[in-house]
Amino acid sequence: MKPPLIRQARLTGRFWKTTFVLLLLHWLPSCHRGRPQIPLKMEPQPNFSPEGLHPEPAQPAPAELSRATPNPLPTEAAPVSSASDDGENWKPKGEPRNWKYIVLHHTASNRGSVDSIHESHLRRKDSSGNPWLGIGYHFVIGNGQGMADGAVEPTFRWKQQLHGAHAGSLDFNQHGIGIALIGNFDKSPPTARQLKSIQRLLQVLTERYGVQPEDVVGHGEVKSTRCPGQHFPLLEIRRGLGEKSVGTPRVTPDAAGDVDLKRSRVR
Repeated sequence: MKPPLIRQARLTGRFWKTTFVLLLLHWLPSCHRGRPQIPLKMEPQPNFSPEGLHPEPAQPAPAELSRATPNPLPTEAAPVSSASDDGENWKPKGEPRNWKYIVLHHTASNRGSVDSIHESHLRRKDSSGNPWLGIGYHFVIGNGQGMADGAVEPTFRWKQQLHGAHAGSLDFNQHGIGIALIGNFDKSPPTARQLKSIQRLLQVLTERYGVQPEDVVGHGEVKSTRCPGQHFPLLEIRRGLGEKSVGTPRVTPDAAGDVDLKRSRVR
């Protein structure tokens, strides 16, 4: 039989062992549940809020920006010509050529511009196979499709006082001012602004260069063609010029290179 002290020590050891196991079993579930959450103290950061680190809500756009407004469409420039135009925009840079005629054309197209006609004419060749210099006209008048309605634009041929490439006749190309109006006047007449511009342009050119009203002609009077179209009021325009012109001066360069105004018409 074991001594009492040893027996008592064993009993005491079993007691503490049992107590430790019970305490351990009691403590383990709390480990699985996780530790209690301890609030964290954080310094506020941009775009975050301390409570739960949620992103900062987006700020509403200003009222004037929140409404979707379409960009305004570009507006065409106002016509160059008007009843008060003194023709300064139409003065050439080169020495005046010996102009005798003015030949009127339509482009037979619904839209166009100086640039588009220039690109088209660059692909053409003359009877000798030589390529054109570019647009064959001296002036172009827009109809609102490609150019502003009634806008008058001189081409490089006019600015440099070069011969034209528009009439199909050597004399009329060398001495004829070619004016083309955008549009097909076999189908519809020119716009009101085009008519106003061509009347003003013709008035300036005939007075400045001494071209007589009867020498303001349609392309069809020079070559077999329907140009400038059946709806182009050529007779009315020519008649209007005749009523305004009486002995108009002709512009020719004199020996010194200056401009001399002569009342007599030279052919």
